[in-house]
Amino acid sequence: MNSRLIAVALAALALLPPARAADSTWVLQQSTITYHVSHPLHQSEGVSHAAKGKGVCHAGECDFLAAAPVKSFDSGDSNRDLHMLQATRGAENPMVVVRAHVPETALAASSIHADLEIQFAGQTVHYKDVPFQLSAQGNQIKLTGTIPTTLSDFKIEPPSLLTVPVKNEVPIRVDLTWQKQ
Repeated sequence: MNSRLIAVALAALALLPPARAADSTWVLQQSTITYHVSHPLHQSEGVSHAAKGKGVCHAGECDFLAAAPVKSFDSGDSNRDLHMLQATRGAENPMVVVRAHVPETALAASSIHADLEIQFAGQTVHYKDVPFQLSAQGNQIKLTGTIPTTLSDFKIEPPSLLTVPVKNEVPIRVDLTWQKQ
């Protein structure tokens, strides 16, 4: 099943402009994506290292796409992870897909502000001007930052513990290493 989800993500990557016509192509080499859930009695995080991605730059503009299976996030508690899959409608919408469009010159900076489109839990949400830090080493760029997501953005009912719901804010930390091809 996991290979099927990755195939869906790779098919989505195929929708980007063809690499042969690009000035440069980037491939996601490493990823750590972490969501944080806060409750008055408990804090938890779920982590995924399963994202795949591709970026294509042409005529000074770059389009990036990264995708991860929802079920790849691990909080260290299988019951909590199962509940997260149910709350986020992971069976019907098995992938988290993020798209970004940035000027190619921004890839040489130490920080960047990007507009993002995130597809998750059956919803598509746009985030404007999200700050990220960049560090380049040779043909690699490491991108780190936090996306200020909320449950209500994706129409997700906040799960409850002892009848008290978790906070609406669920920040997503990303640590991605992109390799120029």
